[in-house]
Amino acid sequence: MAESVAGPEIERLIQLLARLPGLGPRSARRAALHLIRKREQLLGPLAEAMQTARERVVTCSICGNVDTRDPCTVCVDARRDRSMIVVVESVADLWALERAGALRAPYHVLGGTLSPLDGIGPDDLNLPGLLARVAEGAIREVIVALNATVDGQTTAHYITDMLSAHPVKITRLAHGVPVGGELDYLDDGTLAAAMRQRTAF
Repeated sequence: MAESVAGPEIERLIQLLARLPGLGPRSARRAALHLIRKREQLLGPLAEAMQTARERVVTCSICGNVDTRDPCTVCVDARRDRSMIVVVESVADLWALERAGALRAPYHVLGGTLSPLDGIGPDDLNLPGLLARVAEGAIREVIVALNATVDGQTTAHYITDMLSAHPVKITRLAHGVPVGGELDYLDDGTLAAAMRQRTAF
């Protein structure tokens, strides 16, 4: 095992950075060194921004988005079409669709997908919240914008069955989204085209 070349504080910074998606031990070391070198311009403001986020970021009680207000910025936006709702797996997917600017509608974040192998069932997702929003009667179309994975498609079919008693049109993204693809990794053009070409189940 290699000996540590930095104090415990720096090693802790490296270890924490290495937990971020896309950063391994080497990338975390490079990031830590860059932050330390740019202490005044980066490290201080980053620490301050992280502290503020820790104190102020909340989960929206309506849709499940994260924001510094509840209801979130998306839910209080009066310009959104309230006759439809876009169902997504995660906040990352919500942000990806917003970046694409394909549709101005409210969202509903499930917080995952059904995955029997991982022990994730209907009770582990925000499905009751979706059902309650549809039951209010204002929603005419539910757009199921889940990842084109086996678990995503299983969840989409479950949602279709769950909402079958309600007079809503259920659509999904067009098949332009590649099978096995994840929304957060797709380019804006693909996402926008897929949203425009959504089809009924």
